[in-house]
Amino acid sequence: MLRLASLLYSLIGTTLAGSAIVVALVMGHDDLQGIVVAAALGAVAALPVAVAVARRLYAA
Repeated sequence: MLRLASLLYSLIGTTLAGSAIVVALVMGHDDLQGIVVAAALGAVAALPVAVAVARRLYAA
C-alpha cells in the first residue's frame, strides 16, 4: 500500500499545492512567502488524502 500511496501522493500533492498557490494569489498573497507557505500547506494536506485514497483502492 505504501507504493500506491507514494504514487498517488505525487499526483495529489502537486494538485493540492497548485490549487493552494492559485488560492493564495487570488487572495492577494503575491509575495514569495505567501506562495511558499501555500505550496507547503497543500503538500502537507496531500499526505492524509493520498493515504485515504490508497486505502479505499485496496479495500475495493
